[in-house]
Amino acid sequence: MSPRFCLASLLLLASCSREPAQAPAAAQNEARQNVALEQPPEANQVAEALLDPPAPGEPGGLPDDRTPVDEGPFAETSAQGAANVLQSYFALIEQRRYGEARRLWSDDGRASGKSETDFASGFERYREYHANIGGPGEIEGAAGSLYVEVPVQVYGRLRDGAPFNASGTAMLRRVNDVPGSTAEQRRWHISQISVEPR
Repeated sequence: MSPRFCLASLLLLASCSREPAQAPAAAQNEARQNVALEQPPEANQVAEALLDPPAPGEPGGLPDDRTPVDEGPFAETSAQGAANVLQSYFALIEQRRYGEARRLWSDDGRASGKSETDFASGFERYREYHANIGGPGEIEGAAGSLYVEVPVQVYGRLRDGAPFNASGTAMLRRVNDVPGSTAEQRRWHISQISVEPR
């Protein structure tokens, strides 16, 4: 074997074992940008701000009523029983169980002023819907019925992600314990909800 052939073979082996040359910095940066663009869109989105409704006593919040709530058992016919019905109503709305929620209005839902279809479609504009319930007022009677007013604050997020907040009151009604009244009539039902945006 000639010395010239041996030298050529050694040079060829040396070039094969050498690490590949580093790519220029500009090419590396472009490769990094391409990887970033291929990431799923969720990785590039900014997280929405947490919902933070006004606290009691603040504008748009519930009344600043510091009277301790009696956490003992309560009768369904009590004022706290009325507030409990309202709490159940908003829990059903939050779960999108609109038919059940509508039936908590007086007159088997007709007091809401909407058909079942219209009632459900009225909530289509909301992505999230929540409520805080305040302490109920005193029970008052009129024309064979009992009424109680309960403060309410509703808040959440519209379909486009914008937050909303409104506060006001709900009026609940039940028929007094008079002869001829049915058990259903003697339960609390919603007769009116009036809230105004913050």
